[in-house]
Parts: sequence; structure tokens; C-alpha cells
Amino acid sequence: MSRRWMYGDHTTVEYLSGVKEFLRCALAHQRNTKAAKIYCPCRDCNNVRRLGDIDEIEDHLFRRGFKQDYHVWFWHGEKILDRPSSSVNEFDVLAESDESDESDSDISENNEMDDDEQEDNEINEMMDAVKDHLNGRPHILEQVLKAAETPLYPGCTKFKLLECVASLSNLKAESGWTEESFTKLLKRLGLWFPDGNDIPTSAYYANKLTNPLGLEAVKIDACPNYCILYRKEYENLDKCPTCSMSRYKRKGANSAKRGPPAKVLWYLPIIPRFERLFSVKKNAKYLRWHAEGRKKDEFLRHPVDSPQWRTIDKKYPEFGKEVRNLRLALCTDGMNPYGSLSSQHSTWPVLLAIYNLPPWLCMKRKYIMLSLLISGPKQPGHDIDVYLAPGLSSQDMI
Repeated sequence: MSRRWMYGDHTTVEYLSGVKEFLRCALAHQRNTKAAKIYCPCRDCNNVRRLGDIDEIEDHLFRRGFKQDYHVWFWHGEKILDRPSSSVNEFDVLAESDESDESDSDISENNEMDDDEQEDNEINEMMDAVKDHLNGRPHILEQVLKAAETPLYPGCTKFKLLECVASLSNLKAESGWTEESFTKLLKRLGLWFPDGNDIPTSAYYANKLTNPLGLEAVKIDACPNYCILYRKEYENLDKCPTCSMSRYKRKGANSAKRGPPAKVLWYLPIIPRFERLFSVKKNAKYLRWHAEGRKKDEFLRHPVDSPQWRTIDKKYPEFGKEVRNLRLALCTDGMNPYGSLSSQHSTWPVLLAIYNLPPWLCMKRKYIMLSLLISGPKQPGHDIDVYLAPGLSSQDMI
């Protein structure tokens, strides 16, 4: 049966009966996979957004129509082999048919990727990278490895202590829990689990356990007038060689007594985080997607299709021929960390987005990296290039 009706007049009887057929297919697939929501194939949702109300999907299809070239209802339970091969769209060729036992959560890895369902596997894969990170600190490495092998409670064979606490810490960060609420949760879990469990009793002890898994942040003193960073040849100076402004705040009349640094730049090294990304097989595959997984045609589907990308490849051929080399977008803006509209304080976070990733992942919170935090109270303005130097040095090393 032809499906030309999908892209014809939305007021015809054929379109009405076709939409009803599609909705029956989608509901049957939802029951089979026990999914909470259904991918909406309208032009705007584009099989990326999932909706829980079938009536809303029906409304979208009548008002907006189906996404282009969705002749095979792959994301709604139809097998590729059920339709002519000429009608398979760009998403269908990335996956096997439903015979591969892919569940709804597996499909979401190609569209929007459910982070929570993949978290445990990633933690296990990242342990190898953690070992390299802690090789110079054997005592801490021993503690981490012990926690990674300790059962959550006596007799537990499925979950380990480190895996559980790391997962809870991720949930805390994603959900914006306070230290107090996290402590209450840990205490309650300790009461619910069997006697002898090793659940930390407070957020402090949970952080102490997971801190070695994290990546260090570097504090770099800066000139209050945005002249220099006190690093490299300026590391041991007490005042700016350009404007003679003191490196430190002075307390009271005793100007000889050092206070805290007048201005601080927080630098989060990016190379260790890139190493962690590539240590997880799934992430490493996504970082090569721009060269190995995307559909290559005349349409602009990804930054790799742009003339700017090709210009960089032509200008730096050695860089361009390695598909694992990362293309980064730098973005920054001022923010008021105190949440008061009357305050003039302006702190500037500098974020990095990775353009190698598929379009549905590159702007997800998980893959956007905070590389610099420029403290206030004044904005850096045109002198922001002074603060970008540590990040640029890291990119040169890459």
C-alpha cells in the first residue's frame, strides 16, 4: 500500500484513515515495549520529542503533517523489511530491524539518549581512566578500588558501593538537590537497606568517597584590571607589571599584610575530560559520528557539512584527517550568581560545546563543558582574551 497520502491534503478521507492506522501501530508498539511515551513524527517534533498523550500526537499530525520521508514507521514498531528499500529514511539505515530486540530505550540512543539508563555502564568503563588519573596517589587509588569492589550491603551481588554513591551524586547534581536534602536521603537509605550496609551517612562522606573520581580545578590569580594572569613568567610576582596593581587585597592600613587574591580565575582543565569521554566506548562512537554515522548528501545536516568545517580541514590537513580530533564551540555570557536583580555583580562562565557529536547530543547538558569561570564583580569585556589563555594552551597541546 502506497503512503503518498502522508504528504498530501490533510482534509481527505485517505489522510484521516491513514493517521488512524498509524496511531494504532504506535499504540501497539508502545504496549509491546512498555514505553511511557511515544515518538511524535510530526514536522516539528521530528521523531525526537516523545509525548505521553496520543491525542496530542494526532493533533500534531493534522496541523503540521508527517516529517519528511518517514515512509517506514520504524520508530513505531514497523520493520524495515516490511516496506520497499527505496523508502527507508536516513534514521532507518542507522539501525537493524526490530528483530534485533532493541527496546525503546535502545532506540533513544540514536535520537535523544536517556542518560540515566546508561549511567551505570559508563561508571564501570570510566574506572580504567580513573586508575590512570590516580596512579601517582596509590593510597587514594587503593581506597577507590576497594569501594568499587565493596558490595552495597552484605550479600548484595548486583550493586557496588562506589557505583551506587556515584549514581546518587549524579542525580544530586542533575536535580539540584541541596547538601542538606542529600544527607537526609542518604540517612533514609541507610535505614532502609539491610544491616551492615556501607551507605555514607552524610553528603560530606559521599563527596569524600567520590571526589577522587572527579577532575581537579585550578585557581589562577588575575590582575583586577584584566592585564595578566599570574602564571608562567608572572607566577611569582606580587603586582601587575603593566598597571602596578597589587595581586592581593590589602587589609586596613597595614598595606604590607597580604589578603586573599584580588581576582581569581577558575580553570577546569579540558584534556582530562576529553580523555574520560573517549574512555567510554559509547561516547567514543558518538565523537566519531560526524565522519562515520551521518548521512552524506547535498543537505546541511551537521556542522561538518558547512564550508567553514571544510576550510579548517584544508588549512590544517593533518588535523582534519583524524576524525577523533574535536571541533569545539566556545560560548560565554555574564550571570549574577546571587540571584538579586539589584546586584551589579557579573560572573562569566566559559562553556565548550563539541560539534563532533550528533545534532541531538551536542547541546545536551552532559556534553557541554565548563572550562573557565571568571569571577566578578566586573565583566571582562574586550579583555576576555587574557582569561582564555589557559584553555588555548590546552588546545595547542591537543
